Amino acid sequence: MSKVVLSGYYGFDNFGDEAILQVLINNLKNIDADITVLSYNPKKTAQLHDVKTVFTFNILKVIKSISSTDVLISGGGSLLQDVTSLRSLFYYLFIIFVSILFCKRVIIFAQGIGPINNKFARKCTINLLKKASLITVRDERSKKLLNEWGLKSILVNDPVWGINIKTIRPKPKIGIQLREWKYMSDEFFLNLVKKVAKEFDDKEICIYSLQDKQDKEICLRFENYLHMENPKVKTHVYYSMSVSDFVNNMRSLEYLIAMRYHAIMIGLKYGIKTLAINYDPKVETLAKFAKIPCINFEEYDKIEEYIEQMEILSRRNILTQTDKKQFSFNIFAKEVNKYKS
Repeated sequence: MSKVVLSGYYGFDNFGDEAILQVLINNLKNIDADITVLSYNPKKTAQLHDVKTVFTFNILKVIKSISSTDVLISGGGSLLQDVTSLRSLFYYLFIIFVSILFCKRVIIFAQGIGPINNKFARKCTINLLKKASLITVRDERSKKLLNEWGLKSILVNDPVWGINIKTIRPKPKIGIQLREWKYMSDEFFLNLVKKVAKEFDDKEICIYSLQDKQDKEICLRFENYLHMENPKVKTHVYYSMSVSDFVNNMRSLEYLIAMRYHAIMIGLKYGIKTLAINYDPKVETLAKFAKIPCINFEEYDKIEEYIEQMEILSRRNILTQTDKKQFSFNIFAKEVNKYKS
């Protein structure tokens, strides 16, 4: 049985990272791996997944766990970048460094790499990744960046494509998924409220917070403004949901207007007619692949046009397109199983 330590943005109740963790753990259990997760909420992670856990910032216990493992899996998500936080980047590099120091195998798991603007941090990243056993990335931009750094990588599909779902006939519901973002203007927010209240007053409006720290307040505000615009609309705000809860709740949606990358991805897996809100290049890339409309914040006066584009989408075409995206764990299983204890 191979011992594996998982390092990522786990235990912070971010839907995308928790979904990746769920897929990763399920696949590792299928090959009988002994799993330890570095988590910000170790008790909750242990209860959800029935695995061993260590608090992310208990450095002594983290080092002890790494010293007794066979393989470190770093990722997925966007861990190796300094746009969000230079401190966060150095933490994940430290975990990789300790693993290499103890001569452990390091797998970079389906990550989005960069940008890394700090020159010293970039040099550290390159030198550590040179010693990784396997580097996999989830997008072409990351692969191109690693090529420029002289590093070989394998392009894989995002692990969340590997979540198993069962489609059902959609009901008269629309999902709204928002997060706080610095470029979302009042004009965009209020226009979205007006158009949703007008166009979907005959449907149940489900509003989703996927990371309560960033999403819950704006979701509650959106619901409040909807009722001021149209007191008759039926709404429900969902928060503090597990990955399974959210995935199962979405399955009956007819439409989805969403910001978060993995919310859009789950919507597409169900064939939901989706309008993406472009807050990050990865969202625009996903929308282009799926051939769904994608609105920018400065286009607040065109929200109605984009909603019309969403409404005429074909569920069959969405499913046909997204069926092309499959996640395979085979290369990771081979790497892990090479080094059974």
